[in-house]
Amino acid sequence: MSTGVSGGAAADVVVVGAGIVGAACARALARAGTRVTVLDRGAAASATSAHGEGNLLVSDKGPGPELDLALVSLRRWTVLAGELADELGPRFPSVEHEPKGGLVVVASEPGLAGLRELAAGQRAAGVEAVEVTGEQARELEPDLAPGVLGGVHYPQDAQVQPVVATEALLASARRAGAVVRTGVEVTGGLRGADGRLVGVTTSAGDLAAGAVVVAAGPWSGEVARRLGAWVPVRPRRGTVLVTTPMSQRVHHKVYDGDYFAATQSAGAELQTSAVVESTRGGTVLIGSSREQVGFDDRPRAEVLAHMARRAVAVFPFLAQTNVMRSYLGFRPYMPDHLPVIGADPELPGLWFATGHEGAGVGLAPATGDLVAAALLGADPAVDPRPYAADRPTLSALRPDVSDAQAAQVTCASGTTEKAHEGVRP
Repeated sequence: MSTGVSGGAAADVVVVGAGIVGAACARALARAGTRVTVLDRGAAASATSAHGEGNLLVSDKGPGPELDLALVSLRRWTVLAGELADELGPRFPSVEHEPKGGLVVVASEPGLAGLRELAAGQRAAGVEAVEVTGEQARELEPDLAPGVLGGVHYPQDAQVQPVVATEALLASARRAGAVVRTGVEVTGGLRGADGRLVGVTTSAGDLAAGAVVVAAGPWSGEVARRLGAWVPVRPRRGTVLVTTPMSQRVHHKVYDGDYFAATQSAGAELQTSAVVESTRGGTVLIGSSREQVGFDDRPRAEVLAHMARRAVAVFPFLAQTNVMRSYLGFRPYMPDHLPVIGADPELPGLWFATGHEGAGVGLAPATGDLVAAALLGADPAVDPRPYAADRPTLSALRPDVSDAQAAQVTCASGTTEKAHEGVRP
């Protein structure tokens, strides 16, 4: 068939989304010899990946599948940072992989008891979690508030510069033969005579493919709908404050004990917790907030005020620090707090790599490896079943779709056929 993307050539795999997760999928597939085309309606690394802090965390995850994936991915990042530097050379910016460690602090005895219980479970799962007294916490972070009673130090926590890391993964994928097309929007799916998804229609023409991987972050639900499928990804908005540059006074990623609960909450209302860390440029990043307001990108002063108060409660010196800007972004939220990594249960040829919420940067390498292993029949590094698109916690949410709601999907033969269209929650 004639295609309008990638010079008219078909791809083995089309990856929809040029953020950190899509980039990791493209690199893993391309380096395994697969012909990959990455499509994004905007610029690479310009959406969710550009509006986070680049966290590589195990401290904010309880025992279970997400932590299992995080531990594998954390080890992968340590190796990957060196691989990318060697492969791309000194002229390419550093991904700034920094194993700075995390420090969770609390100011109440009940909070300390809850944190100890969480840390015990994490240690049993393979996390380095070291209990510290208030005095020991202030040895790690001298500017902590005097009310801090204690906490847990997580030496494994790390960070990368998310935009550079995304661009580096894409550059590596290109070196392995991948094609990256920005400014190209996916508008629908191509179907074979047997109903299988065999490519995509786009704003630049049709592109045939053996498989399509949706890695479009919080927009994955809409992309899935256009392809005639369903995935319950919703946007969850987060905001970050950025101070003016200063001499380094925050040495770890430091957050209060409420952060873990916020990451696991299903509530749509505003939730804030103190998350404070320095950057190599001397600024301090202050988070975090979570709220479900769709794709509303209007900043709210009350959100910034909540975050600032919580940060000052952990580091009082911040009360005298100027904030030079704030930014917000949308994270891909899943109702059961696990990413979707694997084949669509109803549409052959469609795969997902989405729903990581705020953990996409940290989980990207393992996600890419899982997608590549599944598509190429290789052994996965971690059990893929908890992340399957047909897991019970998602199957229970799948809507019934009537014939009147069926989508029109273009067939590879040039005719059209009906395909069920998922109703977005």
